[in-house]
Amino acid sequence: MPVLRNADHPAARVTDSLYTRYVVAVLGAWAAEAATYPFDLTKTRLQIQSEVAATKVGYKIENHGMIKTVMAIAKQEGITKLWSGLMPMYQRHAIYSGSRLLFYEEFRSRVSTDGTGQISLGYASLGGLLAGSLAQLIASPTDLVKVQMQAEGRRRLQGKAPRFANCRQAYAMLYAESGVWGFWRGAVPNVQRAALVNMGDLAAYDFTKHYLIREYHLEDNAIVHFAAAFNAGFVAAVVGTPADVMKTRLMNQPVGPDGRGTLYRGMIDCLQQTVKNEGILSLYKGFLPLWMRLGPWALINWIAFENIMLAIGGKTF
Repeated sequence: MPVLRNADHPAARVTDSLYTRYVVAVLGAWAAEAATYPFDLTKTRLQIQSEVAATKVGYKIENHGMIKTVMAIAKQEGITKLWSGLMPMYQRHAIYSGSRLLFYEEFRSRVSTDGTGQISLGYASLGGLLAGSLAQLIASPTDLVKVQMQAEGRRRLQGKAPRFANCRQAYAMLYAESGVWGFWRGAVPNVQRAALVNMGDLAAYDFTKHYLIREYHLEDNAIVHFAAAFNAGFVAAVVGTPADVMKTRLMNQPVGPDGRGTLYRGMIDCLQQTVKNEGILSLYKGFLPLWMRLGPWALINWIAFENIMLAIGGKTF
């Protein structure tokens, strides 16, 4: 079975170049995205509901759970809307997923002292923070468009006029509102979220995988990949949810004639208003769908990446 191949028994041999690793990382992310994307949409809708600050511009207070939110989207907007914003997400991963992998592996190779490429948990965490930050900073405009498209269905149900019909029009609208730099609205919490998520995903996966191989003398195969990916998804959700809430709200807020957000002055103001108006637990709005997304996402992404690399005779992560 190909899924149970290990690093000593690849199916084929190809040149294990940076380009190959970049492309395989993107393919793994696309596969994971197609399967788990509805959880991301649900998470976004949960994070912007009951947003007290949004009542300033006529948003209605809501308080629905994950299941009710999913059912409402499917019933009121159509089941295909659960994948609304998937195209900019694919565009994001074409930049983000390949970049973060190469950034992390470059960092790992530089700090590794034993020649094996293995590093401590502390170095792995730092590498995940740096790789996630840099990759997300580059890809932030695509994330902004994704959030806007995910929130569009909710606006229409509130009786607001449609702002765009597709991904291209969303980019054009944002450019008209705020210019080029407007594409980096919410970039600070977005970068912080990516840093934390990758500290969980990249670092937890890398450390867990090599720990299991080293301490329990296991093979570099799908069983180890599964265990490491499961742990990575959970850690990523725990450390990344608060920053994800801030990122979503900053990106989703309406903007004034000056191109600035009308609800929050910045990340600190958004954090203060959210905690003051809705309580500290509001920072974990959408945690369940985020975990239900990041867990399977990590499983599919890492197993796809590792098995493609094994199949072509490349080096696993």
